[in-house]
Amino acid sequence: MSKLVAYVAQYGVLLVFASVLVEQVGIPIPALPTLIVAGALVRDGKLSFPALLAAAVAASLTVDTAWYFLGRRYGHRVLKTLCRISLSPDSCVRHTEAIFEKWGMASVVAARFITGFSTVAPPLAGAMGASLPAFLFYDSLGTTLWAGSGLILGFVFHRAIDDVLSFLGGLGTGALYVLGAALVLFVLLKWWQRRSFYKTLRMARITVDELRGLFEKEPKPVVLDVRTPAERKYEPRRIPGANTMMASDLDSNLPGISPETEIVLYCT
Repeated sequence: MSKLVAYVAQYGVLLVFASVLVEQVGIPIPALPTLIVAGALVRDGKLSFPALLAAAVAASLTVDTAWYFLGRRYGHRVLKTLCRISLSPDSCVRHTEAIFEKWGMASVVAARFITGFSTVAPPLAGAMGASLPAFLFYDSLGTTLWAGSGLILGFVFHRAIDDVLSFLGGLGTGALYVLGAALVLFVLLKWWQRRSFYKTLRMARITVDELRGLFEKEPKPVVLDVRTPAERKYEPRRIPGANTMMASDLDSNLPGISPETEIVLYCT
C-alpha cells in the first residue's frame, strides 16, 4: 500500500489534472474516482485540497474553452460529431439541447454532473451564441462544485477509500490489472447498450423511398418532426407536410390518431 499511496500522493495534482482533461476531451474515462481517492489523501494530510481543486478547474477550462470556440465557429456540427463518438450518443443531442433551452447558461453548471453531457455543453454554449465571460463563469462554477463534491466525498469516506487502497496495494502490479479490467467492463457495458439501441432502431427505421411510397397510398402517414426548437432553428430544413411536436407530448397527442395510420417520427 505504501508504494501506491506514495505514488498517488506524489502525482495527485497531476493525476487530477490529467483525468479531468481526458474526460473533457471526450474519452470515456470518468475522472470522479480519481477525485474521490485524492479527497481521501487530503484527509490523510498527503495532498492539498485547494491545489487539487485548482488543477481540476484549470484542466476543465483548458478543454472547455477550446470546445466553446469550436462550437461558436462550426455550430451544431461539432455537437453532432461529439455525440457520434460518445458511448451514449442515442440521446446526447436531444438531452443536452433540452437542458440548455430550459436552464440557459446555468445548464453548463448542471452538465458537469451528467456523464457525457459535460463534454457536449461547451460547444453547445458556443453554438447558441453565449458570451465568453458568461461561459467561463458558469463553467468554472460547475467544475468547482463537481470537483469539490468528489474531493469532499473522498474526504468524508476516507476510511473506506483507505481500505480499498490497502487492498490494491496488497495486489501490487495486480492492482493495475484490476483497475484496467474495471475500465474495460465499463466501456463494454456502454458499447453493448449502444449496440442494443441501434439494433432496436434498425428494426423500426424507414427509408426515404419507403416514406414516399406511403404518401402515395391512403391513408397517408402522419410525419412528426420531434426535434428540439434549437435543432430546428439551426437546421430549418424539414420533411414537407411534417407536423412539429415535442417528444414529451407524444403520449398525449398520439391517441387522437387513427390506429390504421402509419406514424413516422424523425429527430436529431
